[in-house]
Amino acid sequence: MVVYVSDRVRRAGEEQAARALRLALHHRAVVGALLATWPADPSRRTRAEWTTLREVLPAGTSAAEIRNRTRQIRDFARAHDGCLPAGLCELEEPPAVAAVVLLAAMDRQQTSLERVGDAGARLRVKLPLCAAPASRRDWAWHVIDLRLPVTVEADAALHSPTLRPTRTGRIAVDLPHSRPVATGEATGHTVAVGFDWGVNTLLTGTVGRLTGGGATARVLTDGRPLIYDATAISAKLHRLRTHREHLAAKRDHYRALTTGLGTAHRARDELLDRTASLEREHARVCARIRHLNDALAWSAARWAVDQAAALGASVIYLEDLATLETRGRRRGNARLSGQIRGTLAEAIRHLAAKRGLTVAAVPARGTSALCPRCLATLGHHPAPDRLGERGWKWAHCTGCDLSLDRDHAAARRIVSRGLLAQTHTLTQRATGTRTIHTTVDGPVTVARRPKKTTRRMRHAHRAQTLPVQPAGPKTTPAKARPTPTRRPKTTRRTPEVRTVPATTPTGAVKRPAGHDTQTPTPFPGQAPGHGAPAPRRPEQPLPGSGRRLSHETCRQRTRAAERTGFHHTHATEVHPLTPRFGPHRDGTRPRRARKA
Repeated sequence: MVVYVSDRVRRAGEEQAARALRLALHHRAVVGALLATWPADPSRRTRAEWTTLREVLPAGTSAAEIRNRTRQIRDFARAHDGCLPAGLCELEEPPAVAAVVLLAAMDRQQTSLERVGDAGARLRVKLPLCAAPASRRDWAWHVIDLRLPVTVEADAALHSPTLRPTRTGRIAVDLPHSRPVATGEATGHTVAVGFDWGVNTLLTGTVGRLTGGGATARVLTDGRPLIYDATAISAKLHRLRTHREHLAAKRDHYRALTTGLGTAHRARDELLDRTASLEREHARVCARIRHLNDALAWSAARWAVDQAAALGASVIYLEDLATLETRGRRRGNARLSGQIRGTLAEAIRHLAAKRGLTVAAVPARGTSALCPRCLATLGHHPAPDRLGERGWKWAHCTGCDLSLDRDHAAARRIVSRGLLAQTHTLTQRATGTRTIHTTVDGPVTVARRPKKTTRRMRHAHRAQTLPVQPAGPKTTPAKARPTPTRRPKTTRRTPEVRTVPATTPTGAVKRPAGHDTQTPTPFPGQAPGHGAPAPRRPEQPLPGSGRRLSHETCRQRTRAAERTGFHHTHATEVHPLTPRFGPHRDGTRPRRARKA
């Protein structure tokens, strides 16, 4: 059977094969380096073993790739009675080639792309009319009109896309686009924002300002924490991952049962149908997890970049992901392995480049161990509002009596390391990623921001600037009556939840205002807060009044409403603040901001 293809199509196939071979060559080099320096205990390498491994590894190998390949080799050795594989070909199967068409490897005689307006593009590509084209007549031009998303700017340059078929039988177009942006400077920064990674509190940051120079350089901060709390979404992701593991366990169990049965067994078809149903449900849950992870990563990245731009910072410092290796119990490792830190870091770099900001990574080791004020050893214990629970959320220094959130203290040290060691910033040629490998620690001083001028401050300033009046009798007439005493009118704060218990609806009606359920009759087995009304409990009113609920009851209802599974994030609002706080190099304080 003869199939006719042009040289341009052949070049596209060769480019795809070359990409697969280059990736396989990199994997073979990594596996060969690990096998050549295989330690006695691969889970805990010594400093000398790490140094030897880094010398033979290819440039740009991440810690995640080293960890994954080490686990793969260790599992192979356990399955083969301690024998190590000879190389990559024995360790894993041949790589699978994706069914894609790389239009970037073709010229204008095979494909062309032009922009139509601000929200559209037109792709012309020569494709075969049948599965086995025999001559040129079986090839024809196809015109594909593309609708660009809102994220593609009007001045963005479009590049040759990649065509790939989807599971539904449609053709997806992966259209890359680029936009020229100015490259941020690696050094010369005076105002920066540093962010610390967390599990539930995804990002915790603070702003820092570099004053002085040389040996007298120090970092100031305004003491205001920047928090992006994604506890509710983390809980949702944890439930989805648990459901995914449960579906995978059932699917594997049905597969094992099907393998043990013969082809003529009457229960084989039923087990195959159940396996296929579980496979579809497993794929749906995986897609939902990926979508939620991407949405959370880009949301947090936009918030971080907006905070840096509003605070007048020119650089964002993050913890180096290559130095974050979790140790200890599996639960902590499993929670950290499901984090979206890599996607979030790339999203921050992408959005920061559009704003003209620089993003650099600093060493993460020891950021939570020392005090940011005096560099003494910190003690960790539960938060002050949760002393009865186990945890290490709060940090306390016995040397300078510093007491604050552990992630906030780590963020102060991150911004201090970045500003003090910015002259040691390294830039990778291939990716443009900036990293600081040298650790320079210094104390961080808290300086208050200048307040806005009030009426009292303006009157005091006016009294200082006006000339002094000579002492003597008053020339202005006195008041006919004394000024009446004005009592301040105070209003009681409106509670966040209802102050009167809501009545249980008897029919299909809308619920009144407040945190209450809408379903009138619960189903058997439902938990309170998920469409089922909570059981009635005796509520203690405030002493001397029976019209309002107690504060503890209001807190319980608010916490119950927050546990209903809604995808909410609690983040610090973005306020445009001037970076002028603390003393300047000339020793003068900044001017007070005038009232707007």
